[in-house]
Amino acid sequence: MFGSITNKSPWINFLAAIVLSLVFIVLYFQTLDFWTNHGAYLRVPDMKGRDFASTKSALEKAGFEVVVQDSIYVDTLAPMVVIRQFPDPDATVKVNRTIFLTINRATPPLIDMPNLVGMSFRNAELELRSKGFKLGDTTYVPDIAKNAVKDQLVNGAAIRPGTKIAMGSVVSLVLGAGIGNEDISVPDLFGMTYEEARYLLDSSGINLGVILPDVDVKDTAAAFVYWQNPPKYTEDRKSNRIRSGQMMDLRLSVIMPVRQNPDSSRLPSPEKSDQN
Repeated sequence: MFGSITNKSPWINFLAAIVLSLVFIVLYFQTLDFWTNHGAYLRVPDMKGRDFASTKSALEKAGFEVVVQDSIYVDTLAPMVVIRQFPDPDATVKVNRTIFLTINRATPPLIDMPNLVGMSFRNAELELRSKGFKLGDTTYVPDIAKNAVKDQLVNGAAIRPGTKIAMGSVVSLVLGAGIGNEDISVPDLFGMTYEEARYLLDSSGINLGVILPDVDVKDTAAAFVYWQNPPKYTEDRKSNRIRSGQMMDLRLSVIMPVRQNPDSSRLPSPEKSDQN
């Protein structure tokens, strides 16, 4: 066969090559519409809000290919529903066009709990929203820093910064209520255990300030109060006054203190002494 071709005139071979090329070109263009689905178009349906399984099945039956491009979490939507699609609904595309979907995650991602303590309420609210958390209830405790975050709670329990919790979790805040308008007598904590003193201060709306245990104190809860600031009485033997939200500093000892003057907790004011 090759011998018969090479024995012919080069011009004949050249013309034969041109003819064959023309035949291939004509066949190519004749079959191009078939291979590229030229003129076959589909309208993209709106699949947003539908579950992924039924969306994939419906799109593939309609002549589309389906690819999950991304997944995000929106707690107000059902798991595995379509959030976004590309091309957009009602777009006209060729058959076998790929439809890219963004779906809602089945489980929420875990996020590090931020440290909100010390922030203002407004800043704490913005921080929660930026992390994907919800603001829950707000409660108030007496504290000099009004509207500052004193504690952060999830399901009623304090949660430490850095703890991983689900996006969309509800975080409740404990805020400072500021200093109260009415003052009360400074309680006498001398001789009480630390736990007893703390309970009394909490019930009075007074905050613990600086706690100074002696060097030999190993268990603070069982230690005894032997010094407090402000003290029960002023230097002129008048009862000291304090407001809710203010703080008291304590010093603690492992030994239960004994008052040098047993009657000092009931010292009369100078006015009463003069009347007597």
